Parts: sequence; C-alpha cells; structure tokens
Amino acid sequence: MNVTTATTDPALVEQRLRPLCRFLARYASAMLGCGATGERIVKNIRRMAAVADATVDIIILPAHIDVSVTDYQTGCTCQLSRPIDLMPVSYNLNTLLSKLSWKVAERKVSLEDACPMFDRIMRTKPLNKWKVMGVVTLANASFCRLFGGDPAAMLIVAAATCLGYTIKKLMLEGRNGLLFTVLVCAFISAVTASGGYLFSLTTTPDVALGTSVLYLIPGIPYINSVNDLITGHYLCAVGRFLHAAMITACIALGLTATLLIMNLGMVGL
Repeated sequence: MNVTTATTDPALVEQRLRPLCRFLARYASAMLGCGATGERIVKNIRRMAAVADATVDIIILPAHIDVSVTDYQTGCTCQLSRPIDLMPVSYNLNTLLSKLSWKVAERKVSLEDACPMFDRIMRTKPLNKWKVMGVVTLANASFCRLFGGDPAAMLIVAAATCLGYTIKKLMLEGRNGLLFTVLVCAFISAVTASGGYLFSLTTTPDVALGTSVLYLIPGIPYINSVNDLITGHYLCAVGRFLHAAMITACIALGLTATLLIMNLGMVGL
C-alpha cells in the first residue's frame, strides 16, 4: 500500500487512495465490532489518514460503515462501504488497535507495514474463556450479595451464571443468533435460580432470581450509545441503543417465561 508518493494525476491518486480506504474501512469496522465509541474511531482513522496527506470521513450505520478518503492536493475521493465486524467486545483489541494508530501517526510504523500489523492484532487470542467464566460468575454472585442476597442465594446465582454463560459460549460458537442466545440463556439461568423458591434453599430467593440474569445485561452498548449521542454520532447512538434494548427485551422475555412456567407469578419481585 504505497501512500507516500506525491502526484496530481487523478488516476494515480485514486490508485493510491483505494488501498488506504480499504485499510481504514477494515480498521474502523473492527474497532466498532470490539466496542469502541464512534468518536474514538474517527480520531484514530483521521490521524492515520493525515500521514498520507488525506482526510477521512465516516458514516456509521447500524450494520455497515461508509468510509470516504479525500486527497489534500487534488480533492480526489475514494469511498468504500463495509459491514461491521461481528465479534465479542474486547478492550484488549480496542487498545491494541488504538496503539497502532498512534504508531502510524508518529511515523514509527508506515502505512504499508500497518496492514500486516493489523492482521496480526486481529489474530490475537482471546482471553481464556474459563477464566472469564470464573470472573463473570464471581461478579454476578457479588451483585446478588450487593442487592441483599444471603450466602445460599449467592451460590444459586453462581451456579445459574456458570450454566448460562457456558451455554452462551456454546451457542455463539455454533453461530446461533445473539438475541436468541440471550433469550435461551436468560431462561436457563432463571430456571436454575428458581430452585431457591421451589426447594426453599435460601431466605432471599427473589434476589437470587432477579440477579441470575444480570451477566447478560448489555452495559457497554448502553454506555457507548450515550457517548455517541453526546459526541454527535446520532445514527450510531440510536443503532447501539436499539440493539442493547433488544438484548434487554430478550432477557426480560426469558425471565418472564420462567415466572410463567415455574408458576412463580410476581411474588417477591
């Protein structure tokens, strides 16, 4: 990707901009997928485009991103649309990709070398899923205690979270839809936690049931939607909010199905 050669020939400029535009589109799509805010993405790709004497504008849609790169001297523009990468939220990838943009901006890494570095970053192994499951289980059990649950309720929530999280990983690895996966996991976790009611295992079964599904709450999409709203990325903000709201609705449906099937009604909730 040769982006350092200065020329005013429109054909050569377009030939120079196209690989740059393709790289920036892949970069922006990956950052959106791993949970970056719209403003952070804009700043990262603009600092890299400046190295190539170009400006860049992006439009973030719910499922796609449009990237337009314009040459300073000639005004020639290259535009590309790319689907947003679907991947788990990862602050590790987010940080590595941001560091890459700074290395390019500070000319420690050329744009030609940035492409293979980007590919290596995207191949970074995720955190150990068993360690993550352990941390999530402990966190959800802690939420139970925070809301007044007794030790028995904490154990019930830990078991419900562990089971639900395991099923979530298996379903997502099997390429099941996220919304359907969340619905199933919320139902399974809530049914497991309802044992506190059925077998009188705890004095706070309502807390155990209510907190058993908290690990599914899409906190990061909600936070990012507010950030995007404040920074003027309204389409992205609305898209992320609606996506998070749909996940929340699936959690509520799974919990409601448990109440109906287990004949618990709304007692204690």
